Amino acid sequence: MRKTKIFVSFLSLMITGLAIASSFDIAERIKRVGDVCLEGNDCASTAVASTVVNTGVASVESNFNKSCATCHNSGVAGAPKYADALAWAPRIEKGIDALYASTINGLPPAMPQKGMCFSCSDDDLRALVDYMVAAAK
Repeated sequence: MRKTKIFVSFLSLMITGLAIASSFDIAERIKRVGDVCLEGNDCASTAVASTVVNTGVASVESNFNKSCATCHNSGVAGAPKYADALAWAPRIEKGIDALYASTINGLPPAMPQKGMCFSCSDDDLRALVDYMVAAAK
């Protein structure tokens, strides 16, 4: 009986220790690691050191290879192949604005919204459309 009491006491201490350690670990994992400074705001007065990452503007060709080429190089799900004038002709006939809208908003069931280039702005997407249309002419 005495061994049981010692064991239960020891086990209780271990569980309590784990709970305390766990709370500290959780607090460490979820603590704030930085601040956001938006362009136009005066953030120089903040005491937090910041790093500015300049990714630069991705080129149209780079965006095409990253997002569009998967479907448009092979014709997946009926996507017009890159530089295939015959496949692009009916789409081009609808007008460039219709192509822009299809790219930005998607065209079910196959064309996903933003052509899967979620880091692209609407202007980037228009440039991608222009890039593909120019290659198809």
